[in-house]
Amino acid sequence: MRTAHRTCPICDAVCGLRLTLDDHDRVTSVRGDPDDPFSGGYVCPKGASLGRLDEDPDRLRTPMVRDGDQWREVSWAEAFRRVDEGLSRVVAEHGREALAVYFGNPTYHTMAGFMYREPLTQALGSRNVFSASTIDQIPKHVSTGYMFGDPFAIAVPDVDRTDHLLIIGANPLESHGSLCAAPDFASRLRALRARGGRVVVVDPRRTRTAEFADEHLPVRPGTDPLLLFGVVHTLFAEGLTRVALEVDGLDELRTLAEEFSPEAVAPICAVAPEDIRRLARDLAAAPTAAVYTRVGTSTVEFGTLAQWLVDVVNILTGNFDRPGGVMFTRTAALEVFRTGQPFSTGRWHSRVRKLPEVLGEIPVATLADEIETPGEGQVRAFVCIAGNLVLSAPNGPRLDRALPGLDFMVAVDPYLNETTRHADVILPPPRILQMPHYDFLLLIVTVRNYTRFSPQILPLAPGQPSEAEIMARLLLIITGQGADADPSLVDEAILDAVLRGGVSMPGSPLAGADVAQLRAELTGDSGPELMLDAMLRLGPYDLSLEKLRANPHGIDLGPLEPRLPELLRTPSGRVALAPPQVTADVARLRSRFAGPPPEFLLVGRRQLRSNNSWLHNTPTLTGGSNRCTLHVNPADIARLGLGERALVRSAAGEVVVPVEANDTVMAGVVSLPHGWGHQRTGQQLAARDPGVNANALTDETIVDVLSGNAVFSGVPVTVAPAN
Repeated sequence: MRTAHRTCPICDAVCGLRLTLDDHDRVTSVRGDPDDPFSGGYVCPKGASLGRLDEDPDRLRTPMVRDGDQWREVSWAEAFRRVDEGLSRVVAEHGREALAVYFGNPTYHTMAGFMYREPLTQALGSRNVFSASTIDQIPKHVSTGYMFGDPFAIAVPDVDRTDHLLIIGANPLESHGSLCAAPDFASRLRALRARGGRVVVVDPRRTRTAEFADEHLPVRPGTDPLLLFGVVHTLFAEGLTRVALEVDGLDELRTLAEEFSPEAVAPICAVAPEDIRRLARDLAAAPTAAVYTRVGTSTVEFGTLAQWLVDVVNILTGNFDRPGGVMFTRTAALEVFRTGQPFSTGRWHSRVRKLPEVLGEIPVATLADEIETPGEGQVRAFVCIAGNLVLSAPNGPRLDRALPGLDFMVAVDPYLNETTRHADVILPPPRILQMPHYDFLLLIVTVRNYTRFSPQILPLAPGQPSEAEIMARLLLIITGQGADADPSLVDEAILDAVLRGGVSMPGSPLAGADVAQLRAELTGDSGPELMLDAMLRLGPYDLSLEKLRANPHGIDLGPLEPRLPELLRTPSGRVALAPPQVTADVARLRSRFAGPPPEFLLVGRRQLRSNNSWLHNTPTLTGGSNRCTLHVNPADIARLGLGERALVRSAAGEVVVPVEANDTVMAGVVSLPHGWGHQRTGQQLAARDPGVNANALTDETIVDVLSGNAVFSGVPVTVAPAN
């Protein structure tokens, strides 16, 4: 038996784990690492199941090639040759704009997924770049980009020091925090209340977090911007503002909020005027306070407005970039994603629907349009990296029908699933324990400054490429260098770019240093480890990969500290409280809710033992409460005469789903979990309890206009008994 330490890569909480392996390298137990200074021994059911997930017998170990309807295993050399032939043929016949790439959620959780993403995108030479960002979080990037000039200036609640936490459209006791890494969120909230603090949740469902809170206010899905405008109106009307930052647009914001009194918005958002006023007064009166929001207010038609108004409220109450309010993490590694350039969107637009580019991407809601619509620039070849779009994208069934029309598709994925079954070649990455791990992105939103590196636990098999090598070979193939080009050339090019950029940055600890000498001093067993070592040396804490290896439980880097001035990149050097690009959408908000609401609105549902579409094949995470059922308020069940199953229809499609009476969901709202619908998959356990695809109901033609994010919450539906 031996013990190994690992950061959990499943969700956003970056918990430290302690794994026990037998002499056959099989994981016998997974526990929380009690010596981790951030997670302190906490582990959730997902993390405890890491061994079973890693050893999944249905996980692909060798490349697969599809000949007609038949799949066969091939060597890595043959697989890369097939990829080279397929992509080169499309480029030769149709040009580079016929190529498209998609980066799925797991790429945010791996070193190679982060470090090779931008180089591969640049190599593509096409504007058809898509990712899970426009399924999930892009409204936050857009709002912070316009307010602060930096789309990655995402403030997190200083939950360990705040006196009052208002949570809107988030369920951190199930999600463990999203765009807010906070292991054992429940204990942190208990500590908040023990020091006399208060927790309030605004959500259409009485979630696990709402059950824990001091108060829960149900709100009609999608109306959060109106509720927040009611709070802003009250802060101005009652003289409760205490802005402590240098800002522009305060008067414009005051004027904009005048029409959104609590009495005006209450009938729409279903929250009483007196409750809206109390939310504002309590935030203003608390010694410190923080407003935190996430998926429930991001994946809606006015997601960017909601994200903007949350930061507006934090600023108006004097709680922005302040201990106990919301603050910015200072990461250990060089923040290579911060370009220092002024933020803008719409540098180009999608070919068919003319949706604007954001952060170099086109909304995934228009991917099917780009595949199906003939003409110059039609997508004919698709590189899908760690994404099951048939289940995760809006109107997934349409993509299911569109993907077979491609001339060529390659997937980097460990499973034969609903999406990868359409590929011509599947390139499976190594198992989780065969890869080193460092959270480049998640560590920018931790509620305490912290860092941890996890070395590779299990060796690669003879001839098995690392995830980095797979990505590098794809890049080389895309640039026309062929399937046999040396992937180390890509590693060295990325390293050189990181080092040259780092030594030339103002304030760099190694400003002006000799790049060749720095390269010679780097240590690491792979390209990603060398890149991490470079970024740590160029970071603010005098760290290196060697120092992280010497601290396998992680390093506490201290509490969050104010840092907004160094992040601000607006032309004025001040916070833009009322950016015109954002406030222009208020007119659409006003008109959108002028009529009567639909009979029912569909929302999603977090489940503690589930994560998107990729944990339903792990025995320890199936069954119990982890089921694909439609939560319906008992009063609605009685009114509609619903039986065991319901027919749910939307503008996009319909599903028949088991009904579960549940008074935690407000009347007029139904809830269906995301990531189910395993109808055609090589995952045997998942196929036995497939559930239904909630995204058969989401309409890809409706997006948040400012960001292009798909709308998954607040979807109008009808509900009826199913025969």
